[in-house]
Amino acid sequence: DTFATERNLFNVTRNFAFVGIIALGMTATPLIPGSPAVVTRVTAAPRAAASRGALDCTPQAGEATYAKKIDKAEARIDFTRPAEEVHNIIRGLSPFPGAWFEAEIGGRFERVKVLRSALAQGSGAPGTVLDDRMTVACGAGALALTGLQRAGKKPLGAEEFLRGADLPPGSLLT
Repeated sequence: DTFATERNLFNVTRNFAFVGIIALGMTATPLIPGSPAVVTRVTAAPRAAASRGALDCTPQAGEATYAKKIDKAEARIDFTRPAEEVHNIIRGLSPFPGAWFEAEIGGRFERVKVLRSALAQGSGAPGTVLDDRMTVACGAGALALTGLQRAGKKPLGAEEFLRGADLPPGSLLT
C-alpha cells in the first residue's frame, strides 16, 4: 500500500535525522525538521533503499521517552572541560538554545551566545582569552570562538564581535 510505504519512509527519514551524527564543523541547524539539508541529505539513502526493496521497516518497541527542555543554565559553557567537549556542546546547542558565557563588556557583565567554534592551539587558565582572534583556553586545549551573538544583537564573526566588545587577551569568560 503506497500510503503505508510513504509513512514508513517518512518515519525512517525522521529517525535518521535525529539519530545521525553531527559531522565535524557542523551545527545542529541543518538537522531542524523541514530544513532543506535534512530533506535532501537524509531522505536520499532511505528512498534508494525503498526503491530496491531493501528497506526493512521495524516498528519501534516500547514507549516514547520524554526529553526535558534544556534549561538556559545547562547551556552555560564550562571552560574547565576539554576543548573538544566544549566544541561539541556549542555545535549541539547552536542556534537554540545556544551555548553561552558571561564576560565583562563596557564595565558590566553580559551574556554572549556562541554559535560556532573551532578547535585551536593554545593553553592557559580555563576561560582566558588567549589572543585577539577570540581563542579561549579550556581545561585541555583551546577553542577559537568564530561565531558570537550579544543579547539583542545580530550574530557576528569573532573579528566583528571584537570591534564592539573590548575583550583583550587575558580577559576572563565565565
